[in-house]
Amino acid sequence: MNSRKIETAVGLFVLAGLAAMAYLAIRIGGGWLVAPDTYQLTARFTNASGLKVGSSVRVAGVAIGDVTRVMLKPDDMVALVSFRVPTDLKLDDDSVAAIKSSGLIGEKFISLKPGGSGATLMPGALIIDTESSVDLEDVIARFAFGSVDKK
Repeated sequence: MNSRKIETAVGLFVLAGLAAMAYLAIRIGGGWLVAPDTYQLTARFTNASGLKVGSSVRVAGVAIGDVTRVMLKPDDMVALVSFRVPTDLKLDDDSVAAIKSSGLIGEKFISLKPGGSGATLMPGALIIDTESSVDLEDVIARFAFGSVDKK
């Protein structure tokens, strides 16, 4: 009888340990059971070349979020890029989203430049003031074939 109580206590202890590990794994991994501390924004670009789901979103060079969706809007042929930012980051509605590159051929990311209008972007808002990705191959081709303005 006494060994049965010990086995039950050990079993409960193991279950509690597994539950604690599962909670930590979900919490650290930002899982679906944890309330989100982020909100979604979307930016409209004429060229989102090189940007993909998971690319970072940065403010002043500091990674603060990630890209969640890149899609083509077929009616006007522009790229809509959705991304998450922390809820404590309040961006004004005149903020600028630019696609930048980490180095010459590095990964692409979104750089957010906060505005100063005082009117805050609401979750789900669309950022229209954007700077699209520069296509390095296009720049090299223009330079090589002499179609760059020589001012």
